[in-house]
Amino acid sequence: MTEISTRARPGPVSEASVRDEPRERFEQFFAANREAVLGYLLRRTADRHDAADLLADTFLVAWRRLDDVPPGDQTRPWLYGVARRALANHRRGEGRRHALADRLRGELTEQVEPQPMPDNTPAAIAFRSLSEPDQELLSLVAWEELDTAQIATALGITRNAVRIRLHRARKRFARSLTAHPRIALREEASHEDA
Repeated sequence: MTEISTRARPGPVSEASVRDEPRERFEQFFAANREAVLGYLLRRTADRHDAADLLADTFLVAWRRLDDVPPGDQTRPWLYGVARRALANHRRGEGRRHALADRLRGELTEQVEPQPMPDNTPAAIAFRSLSEPDQELLSLVAWEELDTAQIATALGITRNAVRIRLHRARKRFARSLTAHPRIALREEASHEDA
């Protein structure tokens, strides 16, 4: 005698609905975070086109690693971390391209191009005097308005490490800020005496 299965078979599952769920999740966090990540990249690149390319690279990584993207408030810091690494890769590539261009330029001509005038406010001078990690940490607080948990996610370090590094970076910035006005005042005084 043949046994007949009495279990109900599930209805057909649409492949489109299975494929659309990750796509909808991606589209939601893309729409919620695109502007913030683009702002992060614009503040760290000299060219809007580079920022747009890096934004595309960031969200391409997010799409490929969709299961690794944390939900809720941790999505944006995670994306900042991805953008930070994409920016680092971009800078390394730019460094190689610039080194090659400089070498070729040196071989072809001895012409020197004028450098743009930097921002010489005491705060800008003090900020530029900090190490790149200190600048990045302070920028994440001031420009991106991240808290320590979000910075920890973006940098891939613990919250405690963020607190310690942030405390030290702030102290170095304060020391540098108080040192630079005195230098500027001495230069002004020496010009007035002359």
